[in-house]
Amino acid sequence: MTEMKGGLKILITGKPGVGKTTCVERLARQLPADRRLGFFTREIREKGRRVGFAIETLDGMRRTLSHVRFSSPHRVGKYGVDVPALDAIVAHLEAQPLLPSTVVVVDEIGKMESISPRFRQWMERVLHESRLLVATIAIRGDAWMESLKQRPDVKRVELTMANREETCAAIVQQVLQALEEVNGKENRC
Repeated sequence: MTEMKGGLKILITGKPGVGKTTCVERLARQLPADRRLGFFTREIREKGRRVGFAIETLDGMRRTLSHVRFSSPHRVGKYGVDVPALDAIVAHLEAQPLLPSTVVVVDEIGKMESISPRFRQWMERVLHESRLLVATIAIRGDAWMESLKQRPDVKRVELTMANREETCAAIVQQVLQALEEVNGKENRC
């Protein structure tokens, strides 16, 4: 993997359960708190059964994104999606500074998230303005998600059970190196 012109933007794809979230969590833990921005999507379980998903920013704001008991016009499978809750998360992220040395971490760009026009606009802005982005993206998605994977300024990486350890380590190393280079440029200005 090489750094893309205009920054390092990596979209991680792969089958469910292969380790995409684990990889970006590993990266996020190694980033300084003032140099990271983004969110993780977490399963909500009741009695061992998945009943929904929560979304939590890296600085601790949490909302329920979807639930089997949500009555919503927006549905993905059995889950009703709370678009205003996602929009509140995006508004929180939009209020944060997007500096050249900010690493944007997104888990995930998925069917539920892409229902929100505000989320789509924020992702487009991040892809345009950010120098450092690592995001997980569903292996299959709508036309918008597929267009993100085809952008010339992103590197798409597919995680598999066979390559996940080596590939994740390479992603973490490359992002940390790119962050160090950006920080060096900021300090010289």
